[in-house]
Amino acid sequence: MKDRTAARHTLTHLFIIALGLLMIYPVLWMIVSSFKPNNMIFSDPGLIPKAVTLDNYISGWKGYAGVSFGRFFINSLLMCAGAVIGNLIACTMAAYAFARLKFAGRNFWFAVMLVTLMLPGHVTTVPRYILFNTFGWVGTYLPIIVPKFLATDAFFVFLLVQFMRSLPKEIEEAAIIDGCGKVGVLTRIIVPLSTPALVTVALFTFLWTWDDFFNHLLYLTNPAIFSVSRALRTFVGDAGAVSNWGGALAMSTLAMLPAFILFFTLQKYFVQGIATTGIKG
Repeated sequence: MKDRTAARHTLTHLFIIALGLLMIYPVLWMIVSSFKPNNMIFSDPGLIPKAVTLDNYISGWKGYAGVSFGRFFINSLLMCAGAVIGNLIACTMAAYAFARLKFAGRNFWFAVMLVTLMLPGHVTTVPRYILFNTFGWVGTYLPIIVPKFLATDAFFVFLLVQFMRSLPKEIEEAAIIDGCGKVGVLTRIIVPLSTPALVTVALFTFLWTWDDFFNHLLYLTNPAIFSVSRALRTFVGDAGAVSNWGGALAMSTLAMLPAFILFFTLQKYFVQGIATTGIKG
């Protein structure tokens, strides 16, 4: 029986390892191919390059329309910082209201918020574009950053609500007895205890904003304010063909670095936030 169990576990682990290698192969191929000469990227599909060059990074870093990829990285980081700050402030206040405060129609509005989770984002694309174009925001970062300060990401509000509901009410009651008001309870009690969930919100917001392409393509029309994901589109010509595969792969490799660094730096808080969210319904 023990031998049979060990054999089953071994086969399971081998299958998981094989599946993991299969999933990570495209990423490894992209990284390796970014160091290959352009004429060898597809003629030499192996993971061990026969020739290594840094020309792809040099040519790709030159960017587009006189704007280097360094500027695109700065644009993306500034935009992600604004989105993260907006979501942390707005979603925390909205979640605190739903989780701890009692007001008329709380359950109704919470249900309405949950319904918006099921609404496809493309349904609101045209109305949002018309609205932002009327405001004169197209061609700026405002359509991407400002909605974050209005708690429009219902998923993060729901996540924080579930986490805050799992916190002991006795701590909040003790703070109120000591003279804390609602704002004091939020800033001194709820926010510090919700650090794992807030880190999860910040990480997801950063990743989703950094990787977003459709909204950046829609609203960022000036090369000077292009994000990294929008700038990568410039490697594709009008006919849909990539003119510089080496540069595209090199800049795509660099585009992954901030997300990897952020995730592995905050991995402990991220796992804790996911694991402890939703303990109470």
